Amino acid sequence: MADLSVKIAGVEFPNPVIAASGTYGNGECFTDLYPLSRLGGISCKGMTIVPKLGNVPPRIAETPSGILNSVGLQNIGVHGFIEYYLPTLKEEGNVIIANVAGATIDDYIAAAEALDVTNVDMIELNISCPNVKAGGATWGVTCEGAASVTKAVRAATSKPLIVKLTPNVTNITEIAKAVEAEGADSISMINTLLGMRIDIRTKRPILHNNVGGLSGPAIFPVAVRMVWQCYNAVKIPIIGMGGISTWEDAVEMMMAGASAIQMGTAIFTDPWSPIKVIEGLNDYMDKNGIKDLSEIVGQVKPWD
Repeated sequence: MADLSVKIAGVEFPNPVIAASGTYGNGECFTDLYPLSRLGGISCKGMTIVPKLGNVPPRIAETPSGILNSVGLQNIGVHGFIEYYLPTLKEEGNVIIANVAGATIDDYIAAAEALDVTNVDMIELNISCPNVKAGGATWGVTCEGAASVTKAVRAATSKPLIVKLTPNVTNITEIAKAVEAEGADSISMINTLLGMRIDIRTKRPILHNNVGGLSGPAIFPVAVRMVWQCYNAVKIPIIGMGGISTWEDAVEMMMAGASAIQMGTAIFTDPWSPIKVIEGLNDYMDKNGIKDLSEIVGQVKPWD
């Protein structure tokens, strides 16, 4: 058997396949299908310091090879997560990543401080949220915004810190370097691409929010490109995501430079897809005499 374990920021994962935030809930819908401990880890539903109802429906729209979503971070709040979900999740034996979001620096700080005294394993910062003090621009679209929220949360918690990068930027490597400089232990990428669909009969956008985040296989090549670029720009480990559906996708993403991967949209069509990817990775490594995942990470050989 190949060794599928991976260490990121000092945290040991039994395998590199993590359920992505917002697509797996807090695991409660999957416990009847398989033990959650079979996953490498779970990035929990994105949470804010106070509960949110989310956006007005419709907030999901199908697209070729993907979906658009504008759910709007519906969640029960950080303290609700700590009280109701975290104890059960830890009983499952998973690596638990708490995904947090906020509209202000103080929101992020409060969430990080509340989680710092719990037994979550890592904190993942969603910096694709609107920064209310910047006129609604998202935190992650500028080096200054991404660096400022990373610096503030780094000072507020001793937990290993992952920063989740948005692809809706001009140069993602500069954003990656900015958060690395302010204390990020890892980056996860990519979050969704901004998209829109229109109902030609009503002449209205399908999503009530007008626009939403595009995920699924359609964005996979963009994600691979951005992971490869950042792998060559930063020294901290990368968790790759964006349209991964198969074990072949996972290998490709890791060859681009990801130390681990997250799966999201694929789980909607096949709840067992993460398990299939884990099994496929193991078979691929055994058949190719690969003993350790480090023999795959970053091994792409670009043409001159």
